[in-house]
Amino acid sequence: MNTLFDKIWDQHVVQMVSDGPTQLYIDRLYCHEVTSPQAFDGMRARGLKCFRPEQIVCMPDHNTPTHDQDKPIADPVSKKQVDTLEQNAREFGLKHFGMMSKDNGIIHVVGPEKGLSLPGMTIVCGDSHTSTHGAMGAVAFGIGTSEVEMVMASQCILQQKPKSMRITVNGQLGRGVTAKDVALYLMAQLTTSGATGYFVEYAGEVIKNLSMEGRLTLCNLSIEMGARGGFIAPDDVTFDYIKGKEYAPKGKAWDEAVAYWRTLKSGDDAVFDKELVFDAKDIEPRITYGTNPGMGIGITEAIPAEGDANFDKSLQYMGFKAGERLLGKHIDYVFLGACTNGRIEDFRAFASLVKGRQKAADVVAWLVPGSWAVDKQLREEGLDKVLKASGFEIRQPGCSACLAMNDDKVPAGKYAVSTSNRNFEGRQGPGARTILCSPLVAAAAAVTGVITDPRTLL
Repeated sequence: MNTLFDKIWDQHVVQMVSDGPTQLYIDRLYCHEVTSPQAFDGMRARGLKCFRPEQIVCMPDHNTPTHDQDKPIADPVSKKQVDTLEQNAREFGLKHFGMMSKDNGIIHVVGPEKGLSLPGMTIVCGDSHTSTHGAMGAVAFGIGTSEVEMVMASQCILQQKPKSMRITVNGQLGRGVTAKDVALYLMAQLTTSGATGYFVEYAGEVIKNLSMEGRLTLCNLSIEMGARGGFIAPDDVTFDYIKGKEYAPKGKAWDEAVAYWRTLKSGDDAVFDKELVFDAKDIEPRITYGTNPGMGIGITEAIPAEGDANFDKSLQYMGFKAGERLLGKHIDYVFLGACTNGRIEDFRAFASLVKGRQKAADVVAWLVPGSWAVDKQLREEGLDKVLKASGFEIRQPGCSACLAMNDDKVPAGKYAVSTSNRNFEGRQGPGARTILCSPLVAAAAAVTGVITDPRTLL
């Protein structure tokens, strides 16, 4: 019996290339300002138009400032990239969600929340965290610039079919344990290369009980295990989330879509190339201590006693020691946001913990919604008032301090507790030291000024 991955993949095969890759049809291409300019230039040079422009959506996010978005972008490189995307979208007749429009935000947040990403789709973008959209029950993966051009020109892509892996997480998550902690735990177990060559299906009681926001977070981080992508079979949680979204099917088309979506699951006798099973009781709130997302520990644990040369180099960069515990470690910056944790549920979690408390005086906190829709919702729910009363301000949507491509850079040597997806050397700014965590761990650090187990404050 085929896996769900096989089903979706096989339905999108245009032709098989003998002793080569598969020509795969793509339902949705997302373009942001960083990886698309060369693709548009290539199209222009060959005198081509986009084959199916209605299936392409453009949006700036990496370079957008998170303040004063109504003013010209000060950084000339960022301004040129954002302006170029707008010009290219206009020239090629593509949907463009520009800065300050109600539709703008981080592309991997906006796609699902607008119903542009749907179950059974194939979805690509010139960005590795395209795996996020797999939470919708889609086969979604990042591609390179030349492949972006290929999809623009033909709505197809040449791809080798990955192997399939199922990761099952059984049991119930403990208090204060989130989808982010599940992802960080899996990365530590598999390492950052443990899923290389695979497309991962997440299953089990823990996954079924996750909200859509939690599923989006988990799938977002699939790439950090080396996977080509990760996804979750759609169910009533998925359908309830999609229903009524702007671009979701309506009326009779909705009923027909849901009837089809309910068939999107792996059979009981489906055979995966690899199966892994984990237990929720082994997962506590987690933090990273090194310079890749797989270098993580439970928040009450100590850094491993020994490792290889890369392990030693990572600890030297971070200013940590083998065997050290990080509870109580002073931090300088807190970042809530990114395509990993910039959704409404993340702001609710952060606000629930800081409510009635005050931000630590020496902590700089950047709270950045993943979209204008998230910004609107958190204000409608009064979360902005809770956060303001605790000394926090909400910035404007964008990728922000996830990566050093805009103004929100962490200074060299400073420690940033971050809900983003990568802690590579210099990822948040040259010399910045990043500790990845969940919104609850970030909130606990923001009000205490040190790494704190959020369960002691809940």
